[in-house]
Amino acid sequence: MALTVNDVKERKMGICVSGGLDSKTIAKRLKEAGADVLCFTADLGQPDEKDISDVVAKMAPCGVETVIVDCKAEMAEACFRAIMAHATYDGGYWNSTGIGRAVTVKKLVEEMKSRNIAILSHGATGRGNDQMRFERYTNIFAPEMEIYAPWRDPELLKEFPGRTQMCDYLAKFGIEAFPGGKKRYSTDGNLAGLSHEAEDLESMETAMTIVEPTMCVWPMQAPDEVEEIEIEFEKGRAVSINGKKMEPVELMVEANTIGGRNGVGLSHALENRIVGTKSRGVYEAPGMELLGKALQYIYQTILDKRATAMMEYLSDFIGTQIYDGRYFDLSTEAAFAAVEEYASHATGTVKVGLYKGNILFYSLTGVEASIYFEEDASMEASKGLNPVSSQGFAEIQSVEARAMSKAGQIRAAQIARAPHT
Repeated sequence: MALTVNDVKERKMGICVSGGLDSKTIAKRLKEAGADVLCFTADLGQPDEKDISDVVAKMAPCGVETVIVDCKAEMAEACFRAIMAHATYDGGYWNSTGIGRAVTVKKLVEEMKSRNIAILSHGATGRGNDQMRFERYTNIFAPEMEIYAPWRDPELLKEFPGRTQMCDYLAKFGIEAFPGGKKRYSTDGNLAGLSHEAEDLESMETAMTIVEPTMCVWPMQAPDEVEEIEIEFEKGRAVSINGKKMEPVELMVEANTIGGRNGVGLSHALENRIVGTKSRGVYEAPGMELLGKALQYIYQTILDKRATAMMEYLSDFIGTQIYDGRYFDLSTEAAFAAVEEYASHATGTVKVGLYKGNILFYSLTGVEASIYFEEDASMEASKGLNPVSSQGFAEIQSVEARAMSKAGQIRAAQIARAPHT
């Protein structure tokens, strides 16, 4: 049976909060219900938060303590793994929220367990993906921990049907909360990027350009000149930008800054949710897109035809696993292990030009594992592949083609041979 607000009296609860209206309402309501409340928030390097410690101040009027858990290093590592796998989702966008939830829940659950918390509460809607991600990851890392989902609790849904009722409730305790009118969309962010969805974006007649980018600029607002960037990779991991060696967190911040100011990494998706419905979103992931595209140029030089097909399958598989809240599953780890095998050869330096949302290939150097050789690929006379040698291959190919045609398996050929009337 799912927990309700009536089941939490005198029980120790950890609430995942952001400092917004929902978080304040849930924390205060559970405290008033008699729960022993402690709040937690993850520092994921959110680009839309000027100071993550502001969350503590925002939650304090509710009479609760808030613990900030530093997750930036783990978040950067998750970004690097996703980039290595080129693990995008529906429509090819970087699933920053899915990546962030894996890191958030693992770290917050660890912190809650260290404080002997019995119940985890999250503020995810009962219609979306995050409820599934929060609960699956909690079940993995703390199978004994119970979960309270307030926006699936009929009593709370009846009590707080909208933002106005939440504000009125908090006002009774002298807690300031502003509904802010009808928002045009909601935003969730971390080091990997920002996702914008809901409200006005739910209408397919609303242009994606209603979003005011935080990490990026729209391509038409980007500079009118190309910015050249050089990125060095070692075994599928970016290690420097423009010759400056950086640790993962710093490097992701730098890539976000560079890509963002050039309008790189803005995308639109009408994705397939875990619960079976469709969801529309506008996404910003400038650093992920910049690093991912640059790495892709290296993969193109080192992977043969079959390795490329396998890599594409692994990318799609891992992207879906992350989206579905299965980042830590055995099958996901096995897929990552295969990606790392390919990436072990992905070392080199890529130079690209960024221009109004586009990433232009300039040069590729230092890729010792490259299977591209100019002399073999050249259309001019060279010491590479002898064109005469292709005659035998063409003859072998012809045997199968003729056999299929004679057997009537090629419909177009049958039509072509039919007598004209």
